[in-house]
Amino acid sequence: MSLEQTINDKLKTAMLAKDEKGLRGLRAIKAAIIIAKTAEGAGGKISEADEIKLLQKLVKQRKDSLEIYQQQNRPELAQKEQEEIEVIEAFLPKQLGEDELKEVLKKIIAETGASSPADMGKVMGAATKQLSGQADGKAISAMVKILLSN
Repeated sequence: MSLEQTINDKLKTAMLAKDEKGLRGLRAIKAAIIIAKTAEGAGGKISEADEIKLLQKLVKQRKDSLEIYQQQNRPELAQKEQEEIEVIEAFLPKQLGEDELKEVLKKIIAETGASSPADMGKVMGAATKQLSGQADGKAISAMVKILLSN
């Protein structure tokens, strides 16, 4: 079943249950899918990899908003963003923990032959491809910096 079909089914369930939190997140996903499908050159379809990128983008946007709302002491808006993040993340692949991420990045560093912070670009290129959908770019970057500076 495609992401779009899954979202439509979950939307119906959330509507019947009058789940406001779920509806907000699901509607955001559905809107993003429709925009992606109707974009020029999409041909009315999006690949599974593009679906994951789309969901990651939605989560990142909400995390950025969440951070701003917390800085501006707006807990009611921050709460809504957090709820939407939880709904959207349910459709993403399982995220790697810090220890798992460290192990995978150590292997990538060994494979690329990186030895100093100057080699960060090589490692990041390989890491973002391999870890697509499993880890946030900021987390990957921070861990690579730590591993290469040791």
